[in-house]
Amino acid sequence: MTPDLPAALTWGRLQTFLAVYDAGSVRGAAEALVVTPPAISAAVSALEGALGTALFTKSGRGITATESGHTFATYARSLVGLLGEAAAAVRDAERGRLRIGAVATASEYVLPPMIASFVAAYPLVELSLSVLPRDELFAAASHHEVDLVVAGRPPHGSGLRTRATRENRLVVVGRPGLTPLSSTWLLTGQGSGTRTTTLDLLASLEWTPPVLTLGTSGAAIAAAREGLGVTLVHERVVAELVAAGALVEYDVPGTPLDRPWHLCTSDAPSPVARLFLAQVDAPRLPQPWTTS
Repeated sequence: MTPDLPAALTWGRLQTFLAVYDAGSVRGAAEALVVTPPAISAAVSALEGALGTALFTKSGRGITATESGHTFATYARSLVGLLGEAAAAVRDAERGRLRIGAVATASEYVLPPMIASFVAAYPLVELSLSVLPRDELFAAASHHEVDLVVAGRPPHGSGLRTRATRENRLVVVGRPGLTPLSSTWLLTGQGSGTRTTTLDLLASLEWTPPVLTLGTSGAAIAAAREGLGVTLVHERVVAELVAAGALVEYDVPGTPLDRPWHLCTSDAPSPVARLFLAQVDAPRLPQPWTTS
């Protein structure tokens, strides 16, 4: 190991490097961190000197990561995540920090009552919520950037352990009078678990209908209400629209699909994460969880 490497790899410099990596420019990183561009450049230079390699190279008006930079970013995310996790683990749990990660649908329809119950019980906990597509969410979890995840089943190798599950079904809905086989299928964005499930369903049925990507589940539902096609969606999200007759559930082979929500942590959850897990059977929650 280079003698000055441990001294160079400070938390601040690692965060600075990641800010430059994500922004693609020194100025963008400086604005994000509210520091001067020379301070950003100095931090990156110190890292490059200690590592003995260039992490960025000029690209047009900005910069782009070198191959070494891309490799280092993976390790830097894990290092920063672990440091944050370690700092939270040694604090008093009721005054600690909890970083929750969730897919968009879970953040909108599953987490709010859980967070409300938790905040009422532990008002001094510093709580943050990151809403990410499924693939990005599990990548963040693998880098220790979140302490607790609410999403579908975690992939093998994610390092996550399911602590509780909650019933959830996916159904196909659209305006009345449509034929799913000949209708456009409305998809969520790249990296979405629902998108992958929809495409797998169509492949299993050997259907090749036209598809339209709309980004979020909410956008797909809105498009379905306008008659633009059908979409595979979480049943409880559209329950009121189906009850009102604005949408109908279509009988498509292979549906409804059971896709339970998973509440996950690492093998060694932080003390404050354990406090949150204890809230999953709180009486005020509208739907029970089954602990693993």
